[in-house]
Amino acid sequence: MNIAAMLAASAGGADWGALDYTLAVVALLAGLGAFLFGFKVLSDNIEKLATNKLRRWFEKTGRSRLAGVGIGAGVTAIIQSSSATTVMVVGFVNVGLMSLFQATTVIMGANIGTTVTAYFSVIADIPFIEIITVLTCVGIFMDMLCKKDKTKTIGMMLAGLGLVFLGLQYMGMAMDDFSSQQVVTDFLASVDNRLVLLLAGIIITGIVQSSSAVTTLIVQMVGAGMVIGDPSNSGVLFLVLGTNIGTCVTALLSSIGAKTNAKRAALIHLMFNVFGTVIFSIFLLCWPGFLDATLGKWFANDPGLQIALFHTFFNVVCTCIFLPFANVFVKVATKLIREPQGKEQAEGDTQLLDERLIASPSVAINQANKAAARMAQLAMDALRTAFRGFVESNEGAKEEVAELNGRLGELERAIVAYLIKVAAEDISLSDEKLIAAIQQSTGDILRIGELADNITKYTRNCKRDGIEFSHGVIKSLQEMFAKIEQLYNHTLEVFDGKDITAVKQVDKVEDEIDADRKAMVKDHIRRLNEGKCKPASSGVFINLVGNLERAADHLTYVAHALD
Repeated sequence: MNIAAMLAASAGGADWGALDYTLAVVALLAGLGAFLFGFKVLSDNIEKLATNKLRRWFEKTGRSRLAGVGIGAGVTAIIQSSSATTVMVVGFVNVGLMSLFQATTVIMGANIGTTVTAYFSVIADIPFIEIITVLTCVGIFMDMLCKKDKTKTIGMMLAGLGLVFLGLQYMGMAMDDFSSQQVVTDFLASVDNRLVLLLAGIIITGIVQSSSAVTTLIVQMVGAGMVIGDPSNSGVLFLVLGTNIGTCVTALLSSIGAKTNAKRAALIHLMFNVFGTVIFSIFLLCWPGFLDATLGKWFANDPGLQIALFHTFFNVVCTCIFLPFANVFVKVATKLIREPQGKEQAEGDTQLLDERLIASPSVAINQANKAAARMAQLAMDALRTAFRGFVESNEGAKEEVAELNGRLGELERAIVAYLIKVAAEDISLSDEKLIAAIQQSTGDILRIGELADNITKYTRNCKRDGIEFSHGVIKSLQEMFAKIEQLYNHTLEVFDGKDITAVKQVDKVEDEIDADRKAMVKDHIRRLNEGKCKPASSGVFINLVGNLERAADHLTYVAHALD
């Protein structure tokens, strides 16, 4: 017995009362809630399974306009939210990983990808779809009983899919109930002002923050036989057009407080949808019978499919029209949102850690990894500066090392805080391991900065006590440091480039550095015995080569953190 039958039985077949309408609205909201939650569970777990692919796809956006559109459409079709994709794009632009031009093409593709959701509502009418709702139970048991992380993820993905169709069934039953009430159908048909319908689409989508959900709801209403607006002037299509503008709210909100280019990316998203809506509104005003003459004629028995196809048609046509003018969008956004007076303040080392990306943990973790690689760069800069200061007997290097170490500590604290927020998300076991590896590595990188500070103290002691080293000793130290540079490059290949095979090179160079330390200490003791070195130099020299060797050890630990 569906909701309508239950209501009819309780009302004795009479017209609905306030309680009946309330129950029907509750059923509709329950269905919508199950649908939205199901899609969140589904998309989150699909994203987990495709974590590395999503990241690689975004990295390929610079190849061509069509690549950007394809990647935007593909990613959005997977995570089922153009708003989420656009927020990610705003985040990428904000940290400088994506240009405005690249962002424009991805945003256009995202608008195409988001239309996929509405087709779930269309296929929900297939008889065997009811069986799919059983996947909710199957998926939950997979998550509860299985131990493998990947199996659990697949289980939750199936559970999400089951909830999607369960929600669609409830919404469909509620819509069938409403369509049987003359007062409801008369009200919807009476709203024939196309501007009102357009604004309603904008406002409702702005509140729900999902054009996919609102469009799916419209498909359900039309599929149940409910007429929205005047059919002769394609009124319902203006409601659909409004959803495309309303979905921009999320990206606009996410750009608040962002850098200038991120705000421009959000504006481009808005311009794309507004300009497209204006063009299609004019088109529909000139040809009010468009729906009946085309989609209504070809798919006369499936009005829900007509709406879903129009939504896709709108975004595909707009992309075809605007894609050749992607650079124009960039120029317009640049003109409208200008740089602040003077130059923007230089971004700190923490700019990679954009919190907009935390909603996509795999992408956020990758950003934290890049920030940790930036830490390694700062630590090596500090070590180079300190070593150069020692060789040149320059005590002024201490101030520069202190400044670099200050930035190093600030970045380390930011990375740890960022990863704590990412870890609070629903992440996979592999992502948990990567977070642990990054956190471990930041500690080792900090130690390198501390060793650099130690070296500046040895420079001060040499100056104070008049200690000098021969050209041969300095040359040996420089050769040792050259190997540390080589070790650093191999470490970055592993840690930042994810080339695990480079670990062998890391271990090989580290062994050479260990051997150099032993040989250099042995030679120093020999020179002491021969009276060629002052005893006062021993503490400085032995500690110096020991600190350099320890710096190499910490670089090796960073490389092995990803083993």
